[in-house]
Amino acid sequence: MDIDYQHLAQQIKQWAKELGFAELGITDVDLADAEPHLQRWLDAGFHGEMDYMASHGMMRARPAELLPGTLRVLSVRLNYLPTAAAFATNLADPNLAYISRYALGRDYHKLMRNRLKQLGEKIKQQVSALGFRPFVDSAPILERPLAQKAGLGWVGKHSLLLNSEQGSWFFLGELLVDIPLPIDQPHQGDCGSCVACITSCPTGAIVAPYIVDARRCISYLTIELKDAIPEEFRSLLGNRIYGCDDCQLVCPENRQAPLSQENDFQRRKQWQDQSLLALFAWSEQEFLNNTEGSAIRRIGFQRWQRNIAVALGNAPYSEAVIAALQQQLTNASALVAEHIQWALQQQKQKGWQQQSILPRQTARLVRIIEKGLPRDA
Repeated sequence: MDIDYQHLAQQIKQWAKELGFAELGITDVDLADAEPHLQRWLDAGFHGEMDYMASHGMMRARPAELLPGTLRVLSVRLNYLPTAAAFATNLADPNLAYISRYALGRDYHKLMRNRLKQLGEKIKQQVSALGFRPFVDSAPILERPLAQKAGLGWVGKHSLLLNSEQGSWFFLGELLVDIPLPIDQPHQGDCGSCVACITSCPTGAIVAPYIVDARRCISYLTIELKDAIPEEFRSLLGNRIYGCDDCQLVCPENRQAPLSQENDFQRRKQWQDQSLLALFAWSEQEFLNNTEGSAIRRIGFQRWQRNIAVALGNAPYSEAVIAALQQQLTNASALVAEHIQWALQQQKQKGWQQQSILPRQTARLVRIIEKGLPRDA
């Protein structure tokens, strides 16, 4: 049968909105221009321990190798910024835990994959035969260059996709199809002279515009890194125990970013202004219970404790913090124990600094009082 692909493309975009996606764009599978950049990034070792980034070679830039016969990529985005993001509250109080806003609700992978599958089934009903496959961080594919080619935004200097009206608080997903749909125009936006993300990165992970050294990125250090966090970065993590949003927080394009309408992405009760001490006291079973259906569970209990131990080392001096660290040290794994020892040392140094300051303050107060007293008093 004859298919009006122009009309079908419009239907697909409408179906995508009905499924909850904020936008859908269509592009071809040619990412030849992205291959040199990817190869240079890998050659520099910027992927760190993420071996899967290199293991598939240039397949990431060749969608048709993932699904033979693929002609088009349907790129979608889904807003995730919760209505009660509470950025300032969490970052300003070093005793509270900061968790990247994308992880405050339900894990997005399964939700988006299911909706992309539903979209594929809807398309299949309109054509006699359709080969399709949904992807949400589940295969080696360069989703941001594809999204830019599909017109959803441009890749910013922090390497995230940006949209002048929608900001960057959204997830990306792809549906590969083997039908010749008309393609959308690539997005032509850019960051201009703005370098806010580069200058604001706590660890200097954005080593050049559009180039992120993952080995320095807080999201990598707290989520992807399986081993010890290098000491040079520990004090820079602050109270960030899972991911980091700093480069998005300072981005001017995010000033008018829309909030998510998805109930599943709203902030869960257990992440409402949680203190570091309360989270550090969780048993492994409590961690599993509280992270059920959450992206946070993927780091496991050991890395969870590792990250919180570092944050407690960065917290203000407190006898309660020291006591909690010492208590956990008795049964800690080697990985966690190393970070607890570091945190205890940080706390003790802060305690010594306070003790050295107090005598000077007291002596100054005495001198002031003595000047105001009668000579024979």
